[in-house]
Amino acid sequence: MQQNWKPLGQLVKAPLDLPWAKTHAAYPTYLERAGQRGTIFFSPRDEFGRSHVAAIDVEIQGDNVRLTSEVQGPFISPGARGEFDADGASISCIIREGGDLFAYYLGWTKGDSVPFANFIGLAIAKGDSGKFEKLSNVPIVGRTIENPICVGYPWVYRVGDAWQMWFGSHLLWGERRLEMEHVLKRAASNDGIHWTPEKAIVVGLDRATSPEEYAISRPTVLSHNGRLLMWYARRSPNYSLGFAWQHNDGSWRRADSALQFGQSDAWTEGTRTYPCVFKQGGEFYMLYNGSGYGLTGFGIARLTNPDSLNLG
Repeated sequence: MQQNWKPLGQLVKAPLDLPWAKTHAAYPTYLERAGQRGTIFFSPRDEFGRSHVAAIDVEIQGDNVRLTSEVQGPFISPGARGEFDADGASISCIIREGGDLFAYYLGWTKGDSVPFANFIGLAIAKGDSGKFEKLSNVPIVGRTIENPICVGYPWVYRVGDAWQMWFGSHLLWGERRLEMEHVLKRAASNDGIHWTPEKAIVVGLDRATSPEEYAISRPTVLSHNGRLLMWYARRSPNYSLGFAWQHNDGSWRRADSALQFGQSDAWTEGTRTYPCVFKQGGEFYMLYNGSGYGLTGFGIARLTNPDSLNLG
């Protein structure tokens, strides 16, 4: 069944008039608060193109979405020269662990023979301090035999003591700058800090339907009626959105054509990417970027037919 998403408008425009936020507002990531309130974390870039982590508070009631604070931050910034996140720290997922906040982020460095290298970092805010400290200056998920090139875009989901992470993994770099194969994989943990990545591909490329597709990234996962659902970004070569659901046998089934949007948003310049889907007040919402990796900011849409998520 088609998911009918109703765009509610642009929430944050880029660029922002801040020394550490000269361009972009990428990877919008939602944290639910009390009542109808929440905080959206996202990643702008400074004058050197390095990404930081910012946040802005929001109140959501039906189709009414209102920003309730100025942009705050930076909460996480690039690491020291030579470290895995020296050229950027991009937010990807934030969850509560006890009274603390765990912020999983993509740390990246620019390359020469290849455009970039990505790895996964973690920063923790104790209690209500709002002060995030990096757990370490090395990744919590880095290169392994199963993932020898680079990893990123983590999304973490916890049930009891079982933690799951879905993340992007490079299978190869080609000779041309953006010639690659990038898929989604999974890792497991019992504490959210120490992770065991798996070799199996969770969501792979669909070259049969989209011959030019070369990347699946930025997964966001929800549980609905006992089934895991996933939204993600696709690239082939333009960015678009995709959807998959977990079958009873544990495999994931792609259903990208299920995603439908209403009127077009001029600010997106014809592109929607980097989704973050969440539930608030009994409604499903999606944060997303437009073109240019978040160059134009981010917006929000509401799912008008939630029954479309009742699968199988």
